[in-house]
Amino acid sequence: MAPRESSHEPTSTPDPVEKGFATLATLRIGVKAFVEKDGEKRKAEILLLRTRRGKPTFYVHYEEFNKRLDEWVPAERIDLTREVEWPAPEKPDKKKANSAAPKTQPPKADNSKAPKNLKRARSKLDREVSSTPEATSVNLPGKAHRPTKASGKENRDHIAIISTEVADGSTPKPEDEEMDLVDVADAAAAAKAVPSEIYSREDEIEKLRTGGSMTQNQTEISRVRNLDKIQMGKFEVEPWYFSPYPVDFTDADMVYICEFCLCYFGDEVQFVRHRSKCTLLHPPGNEIYRDDYVSCFEIDGRRQRTWCRNLCLLSKLFLDHKTLYYDVDPFLFYCMCTRDEHGCHLVGYFSKEKESAEGYNVACILTLPQYQRKGFGKLLIAFSYELSKREGKLGSPEKPLSDLGLLGYRAYWQETIVDLLIDGRAEANVEDLGATAAMTTNDVLHTLQNLNMLRYHKNQHVIVLTDAVIEQRDRQKAKEKLKGKRSIDPEKLQWKPPVFSAASRTWNW
Repeated sequence: MAPRESSHEPTSTPDPVEKGFATLATLRIGVKAFVEKDGEKRKAEILLLRTRRGKPTFYVHYEEFNKRLDEWVPAERIDLTREVEWPAPEKPDKKKANSAAPKTQPPKADNSKAPKNLKRARSKLDREVSSTPEATSVNLPGKAHRPTKASGKENRDHIAIISTEVADGSTPKPEDEEMDLVDVADAAAAAKAVPSEIYSREDEIEKLRTGGSMTQNQTEISRVRNLDKIQMGKFEVEPWYFSPYPVDFTDADMVYICEFCLCYFGDEVQFVRHRSKCTLLHPPGNEIYRDDYVSCFEIDGRRQRTWCRNLCLLSKLFLDHKTLYYDVDPFLFYCMCTRDEHGCHLVGYFSKEKESAEGYNVACILTLPQYQRKGFGKLLIAFSYELSKREGKLGSPEKPLSDLGLLGYRAYWQETIVDLLIDGRAEANVEDLGATAAMTTNDVLHTLQNLNMLRYHKNQHVIVLTDAVIEQRDRQKAKEKLKGKRSIDPEKLQWKPPVFSAASRTWNW
């Protein structure tokens, strides 16, 4: 359940909240109670209940806190000495009542003789009925997602995740489509089709290859987090979101993930046996960058399907909106690692479409939580723009960005543009700034407007580098000097843009 967004509807008197004391037996979904969190009592809403090992547990969302802090809590952490807020009774669904009403009406007349305004009204009603979501296994919490049919052993054994994040945390809505003038009952029957099965696999892959946005299943919603903890290398990490790992893992106290091959195990004995046999010491791709601090590997999704699918499963634990999908062939994965005597340890990655119609240079980007707040996010962003410079293209991340992604990109854009203006490496115009930094015009304008550096003077827009912006950048440089900021050295990037083969009409990566 995503945090409630502010409504744009006219304000009205809120419904009175029913309060009272509750017991464990009377707690139900929708109740708001005080739950112990980090030594404090915080109001939280119960989203789901289950019995685990004979004891009741509750999945709660803390009010005024990010959804990634949702968690399963035992009954002992719920304060039943204080009053709880009971959920408001459900109001009757007007749309369902309207859709059921035409069943008692007499048979409709010939549509060809109906007035134009009546046709438009009927068509609008048909669209409203067709867009009513149904209760399917895709959008019910706790129900396993039934994959679409696809051939190939790899597709039967694994589920990969390729997606884009939605910035506002809401579920994407399907676009309105023009419908033929049909009976309302027929439209309601057609609406019961599961949206995830409307698209054939070939159509999905074609959209992935040619479209910028990779959110194909519009009804996919974030579900309740299913893993309690994962162990990856020397780190124990608490996941943020749901990821479709095997259902058997939901009852495991710890899921063990090999930090090199990314295989996953619910039993420690199996994991230890695997580690004694696993010989992989780095991501299975070409090392295209190495300096004294990090290495970057390029992995082709078509050549390393299993590894890339495991990477997507892992990243889904920390990225809210990703569409469940089988095919990773249209993507390249660029993984950043730190090195030591034991091997190359994954710290983050970004994926990129091999052929992006919109010119995106990043599809998904993630720094693993155990390596966050150490500068790796900006390093990944800088690396993606270095690839764009080698290609001679202007790059931009796929929109909309997640909350953390937007913060990271805004910080990178601001630092890059201000440094270019201070050092005099680019002219004070939008086009030259974009060409020098390999950024699109929209991203440059967005950054200049956020910094209040774009002014209108003598019938034209000019860029003004204010003293406040310069002072802020100087303070940032002083902090970076103390922390030892690292950057990408273009001379150490051993990578060439792909070559298009006219004979086979394919790109050689």
